[in-house]
Amino acid sequence: MNYPWLDEYLLSMKGATKDFKEEWQWTRYMVGNKMYAAICKDQTGKDYIITVKLDPLDGDFLRNQYEDITPGYYMNKVHWNSINLEGNVPDDLMKEVAEKSYRLVFGGLSKKLQKEIEEC
Repeated sequence: MNYPWLDEYLLSMKGATKDFKEEWQWTRYMVGNKMYAAICKDQTGKDYIITVKLDPLDGDFLRNQYEDITPGYYMNKVHWNSINLEGNVPDDLMKEVAEKSYRLVFGGLSKKLQKEIEEC
């Protein structure tokens, strides 16, 4: 994987948690029990893609700019985008899309839950 810092970065976001969904072979990153990212394993158990939620226009733009960014694997192809972890997406862009995904999901939480997370 070209992004060894990714797990730590995803968990550094306010209120972030993770679990492992064994039947899917996904490590899910969540805020307020809503997923904002998933790192998926291949058949050998190696992390190979991360799937993040983006505004449809952002996702479409990035898919046209980077061959390593594709419509979301097993997800809604309009809102979710998968990024090859062995690919050539710059670190800064990877951080930016992870943060955008977090903010989109966080923004969809109730105001009460947002406030609880922000106060932690």
